[in-house]
Amino acid sequence: MPGKIKVAFICVHNSCRSQMAEAISRLMAADAFEAYSAGTVTKPRINQDAVETIKELYGVDMNTTQKSKLISDIPAVDIVVTMGCNVNCPFLPCKHREDWGLEDPTGKDRSEFIKIARLIEEKVLGLKRRILGLVDMEQPE
Repeated sequence: MPGKIKVAFICVHNSCRSQMAEAISRLMAADAFEAYSAGTVTKPRINQDAVETIKELYGVDMNTTQKSKLISDIPAVDIVVTMGCNVNCPFLPCKHREDWGLEDPTGKDRSEFIKIARLIEEKVLGLKRRILGLVDMEQPE
């Protein structure tokens, strides 16, 4: 049986949206795919507003469960999801790629972080449904 599908959430700094997507995916879609996040450069710490938002909404402390990672730090993946790069999005080989077009909430108020977290949750659950649908179609009868 093939291994679980691997999904990478990618943005330049791997400190906010991609980290939120990794945390939400691990919580809500672990049965469908393995989630990773990474960037082309890292920050010393994950965005603390993102950390507080995820802790408040989902009970996950990203300061203890995750760290900022480079693309070279994660395994080969099947699906790449870019968060919405306004600059050159990092490239990572994959079988499927999509861009979620999410605004970076960095520097904005808490309501923007909550809005982005809920959008990520909605998109993660949609991706999960599509992956499980693909997996179901590939199962022999």
